[in-house]
Amino acid sequence: MGSLAQLAKTLGHEVSGSDTNIYPPMSVQLKQSKVNLTDGYSDLSQFTPTPDIVVIGNALSRGNPAVEYVLTNNLKYTSGPQWLHDHVLQDKWTLAVAGTHGKTSTSSMLAWILEYAEMKPGFLIGGIPNNFNVSARIGGSKFFVVEADEYDTAFFDKRSKFVHYSPQTTILNNLEFDHADIFKDIADIQVQFHNLIRTVPNTGLLITPSDDLNLSEVIDQGCWSNLEYIGKGEDWDLEFIDKGSSTFSILYKGEIKGSVSWTQTGNHNARNGLAAIAAANHIGIEPELACKALCSFLGVKRRMEKIFEVDGITIYDDFAHHPTAISATLEGARSNVGTEKIVAIIEPRSNTMKIGIHKNEIIEAIKLADEVLWYEPEEVSWSIQDTSNQSATKIHIFDDIDQLILRTLKSISGSTHIIIMSNGSFQGFHIKLIDEIKKNLVI
Repeated sequence: MGSLAQLAKTLGHEVSGSDTNIYPPMSVQLKQSKVNLTDGYSDLSQFTPTPDIVVIGNALSRGNPAVEYVLTNNLKYTSGPQWLHDHVLQDKWTLAVAGTHGKTSTSSMLAWILEYAEMKPGFLIGGIPNNFNVSARIGGSKFFVVEADEYDTAFFDKRSKFVHYSPQTTILNNLEFDHADIFKDIADIQVQFHNLIRTVPNTGLLITPSDDLNLSEVIDQGCWSNLEYIGKGEDWDLEFIDKGSSTFSILYKGEIKGSVSWTQTGNHNARNGLAAIAAANHIGIEPELACKALCSFLGVKRRMEKIFEVDGITIYDDFAHHPTAISATLEGARSNVGTEKIVAIIEPRSNTMKIGIHKNEIIEAIKLADEVLWYEPEEVSWSIQDTSNQSATKIHIFDDIDQLILRTLKSISGSTHIIIMSNGSFQGFHIKLIDEIKKNLVI
């Protein structure tokens, strides 16, 4: 929603909005864009003068004071995805990136490839690519990259957001069960993914891994577009040149087309990069040029972002909030740091994590960490302790941020890599921890 506000501002509209718990980096972007912010939804003066249209985010529901005011006073309203379709994407060649994991990173890679190729793309991404330092822009060409989320659109439109985007080029990264607050099972999510496939024209392209059973089942329900597969022996493949997965070759139809050497870690990021290269190829960017672009890709804020380093202590901010993402992050970190100590700090903030849908997968996901510190707020409805008892990894659990910080400080020994995993602000934990480390080291 913050990114949409910036796009609307760029298009010349007067833009204001409201939210709760507004925090960086989006709060900083909105301030820089001169978008007027109201803290909370009870101050109804924000609707004076009457706006031409109200864009309602999917976090709001009936009973919200602002929503009720809009309905009672018969104000014109729409959803974020619908506004994007009607005001931005109508005349664009949309390149959409969907999937349970890797959407933000892959979208950022794809946008950077287009930028490197001087195509001046527009984009809307659920994070901030460091190559751009903004999460959205209109761009200067017909090409627009959008992170295509499967979460529902609004309280009045329960379809997934991505059915509004009408993409010509579509990446389906992967598909697992998530968002347990709105989907009852994997089949429920597959229905929405097939709805997305239905919107891709027969001249369009779907790019998908060959080894994802859930996505294969979706495609088997019907596909009317061109298909390209990623995987061993498929249309697109990669070969790692080093053990750390930071250098790899790209193959298309069995022929090496280029190589990538970058600072990103983990096999998952290499696969994300491969998907971005395949999508860029669809609009005429040669794989060799795309590889050169990825060599200068700087990553995404809050995606294994190094935020502090001193005296052998390195702190990373990561958005991982699903066992598969946690595992991938730790696998990438371990391949990068070898035997040095890894301390993972996890806030189970997503609805799926809070209700324990994936609790049986957690032990396997955290095995590459030397130590795991869990934050357990009251909303968590399962026993992290009971699950942790089954793990060989050293685990500590806290319901107090200050105690969590103290334990983190005690966990530092030698070269220590602290990975903070949360998809929210984590009550400012990152900054508080860094401040305490600075005090202790008298920096």
